[in-house]
Amino acid sequence: LSDTPPERDIEWTDEGADACWKFVQRIWRLVSEAENLPPPGTKPEGASDLRRAVHRAVAAVTEDLAALRFNRAVAQIYTLSNAITSAANAPGAERREALETLVKLIGPMMPHLAESCWEVLGREAFLATAPWPVADPALLAAQSVTIAVQVNGKLRGTIEIAPDSDKATAEAAALAVDTVQRAMEG
Repeated sequence: LSDTPPERDIEWTDEGADACWKFVQRIWRLVSEAENLPPPGTKPEGASDLRRAVHRAVAAVTEDLAALRFNRAVAQIYTLSNAITSAANAPGAERREALETLVKLIGPMMPHLAESCWEVLGREAFLATAPWPVADPALLAAQSVTIAVQVNGKLRGTIEIAPDSDKATAEAAALAVDTVQRAMEG
């Protein structure tokens, strides 16, 4: 599923099969080696990077599965697993949410692994009966946007500002870029 859109032919390779096996093992390790997780049903609070990654993945995988773009859905799951790995020191409730969401997202593609992981996470009912995750729109909103800064039609730099910044703030940030200042001299 991860190698190509479903309408294209795929040539299987040993390397591709090995990569799939390693990813399945990685998911299993993430779940089975998770420590200090609060009990199932604990709700995380706040808007950390991990929680934002979880909710972005939910939105993207949901959309990709509905459109039968399985390769893109798998890519989003890879991204989420990387975010979970990077957030090893996140609070337990956030890690539980991330791991449970990861397991739910792999469910349609790897149901046996997903059910085993669900059980390891302390859930007693089958994953197949659990509701599909829903992305929180507040956690999908970007915290900053990157804007290209041009002088006379040439890219001179980029700035990163809050999406709700006013014109004066954007102009001040753009004028503070060294390459923009040099291009505007004289």
